[in-house]
Amino acid sequence: MSRTLSAQNFRHPAGRIGYRRPQAFAAALAALLLCCGAALAQQTTAPNSPVLPRIETNRNLLPAGELRDGVLRLALEIGRGDWYPEAESGPSVVVRAFAEAGHMPQIPGPLIRVPAGTEVQASVRNALDDAALVYGLYERPDGGKDPIEIPAGQTRELRFRLTAPGTYDYWATTTQGGLARRSGIDTQLSGALIVDPPGEHAADRIFVMGIWLKRPAKGDPQQKIEQFAVINGKSWPHTEQFTFHVGEPVHWRLINTSFFDHPMHLHGHYFRVTSEGNGETDKPLPSERQRLVVTDRMQIGDTRSVELLLDHEGRWLFHCHLLVHMSGEYRFMELLPAGSNMPALGMHHSMADATGMSGIVLGITVLPGATSATPVVSATPPRQIRLLVRERPGSERYSAATVFQLQEGSQPPPLEAATVPGPPLVLTQGEPVEITVVNQLPEPTAVHWHGIELDSYYDGVPVWGGAGDKHAPAVMPGQSFVARFAPPRAGTFIYHTHWHDFRQLIGGLYGPLIVLPPGQKYDPETDKTMVIGLGGADDQKAPLLLNGGLYGPLIVLPPGRNTTRKPTRRW
Repeated sequence: MSRTLSAQNFRHPAGRIGYRRPQAFAAALAALLLCCGAALAQQTTAPNSPVLPRIETNRNLLPAGELRDGVLRLALEIGRGDWYPEAESGPSVVVRAFAEAGHMPQIPGPLIRVPAGTEVQASVRNALDDAALVYGLYERPDGGKDPIEIPAGQTRELRFRLTAPGTYDYWATTTQGGLARRSGIDTQLSGALIVDPPGEHAADRIFVMGIWLKRPAKGDPQQKIEQFAVINGKSWPHTEQFTFHVGEPVHWRLINTSFFDHPMHLHGHYFRVTSEGNGETDKPLPSERQRLVVTDRMQIGDTRSVELLLDHEGRWLFHCHLLVHMSGEYRFMELLPAGSNMPALGMHHSMADATGMSGIVLGITVLPGATSATPVVSATPPRQIRLLVRERPGSERYSAATVFQLQEGSQPPPLEAATVPGPPLVLTQGEPVEITVVNQLPEPTAVHWHGIELDSYYDGVPVWGGAGDKHAPAVMPGQSFVARFAPPRAGTFIYHTHWHDFRQLIGGLYGPLIVLPPGQKYDPETDKTMVIGLGGADDQKAPLLLNGGLYGPLIVLPPGRNTTRKPTRRW
């Protein structure tokens, strides 16, 4: 059977994250994470400019406007304000944002939520000095997709009826481009538009994802790119954190109005995708087509309705799995040739107290509930596996890399035998295993077992993972950590570092994790595993790698043996 995984979760979807050899960052290992040290310079207005309003964070809890007798009356404005995407006292940037008339501007924009059949009578005032194009304020799905142009200082009156239940959005731009081209001051001009079935108002939460990106001005000697990746207007660890109980129904709506894709990943549990759309249409999925996933890729403009299946306690994360949207290093990036970019030199984190995460990340705490299962103590002794985390020096044959290696005897394997990606970890469904992660790097690390349902303490998220007062540690240099679990289902997964450092994630710390049903054996002749990653010796082109190579390995298929199976792709 063939198995295809992807470590492309660490790749900028437009192929714009540059790669540099790990040795280029040796001097940066002791640098503090940027989000805990240097702050972004605040954008200020000219001395005689009016004071801008402070933009509020919108948790999408209260609908805007006045709904009466089947008619929603709503007045919106487009203006500018100071936005604080991190702490309320942290760095701010000037952006454009929607506001409900008479209220402070919000990011995301005011929530429009009505029952199906509602007539909307809205006005939109453009308080900017530029003309604005407004999308999404019309009937779905047949209300026409043309934007509404509003000249500077003018107001447009709108009237339309919302009849199709679903998850939609509205957004605006002043640059004549679509969502994929909004990378500056317009990036947060977005809001949620929800149409509920008649007589229903779901107990759900709504999340709008956004990216703010500031490129350096022409001639700027710093050549730094500044970025905030946010969900409902905030970047981790300042995003909202949630507490649920085991078995509690949790329904979320996700809206991507940013200019990037977002593979959204849930730690330790699965979630069910119950509907999907693109901002214009929303299609409920029949039960047989609902996807049960740990990661679901949302393209630009996509919407989702999902049900989180939280069946065991602990602290967990729900986040975008692109490195550029979940690592604090990417608040500053360096501009490289050919339009690529990467974290700024000196900003690579080696801290043990923050995991290096930032951006599109939500924290979830699951407490015991009525359906909490009693832990099962297996009578079978756990299988022992020793996983080394090492640095492989470069040579004429290959570039330097951070690598995983399995130690099967009393002596570690030779470093020159190490491969990127790491060796397959082949486990058996329901069989307990103890994986001792031995850190031989000069910096901390952690290993996440992506897609595996396990105790949060062993999930691989330092400081955050665990339950109650028990917090998972980072694996410090020269130390080890034992991850204990019994994989509850068979499948094709990945394991990778969860220490959000560019050098580790791009350098090679990822590999396939295969869980076989009881009684099955892994046969390298017929089990062909292919892992898609990012890296290479060229630090400007950031090539895709197949099983660690630019062109992929030679795959030999034995004649007369069945080696075919629909591949499984993991983000």
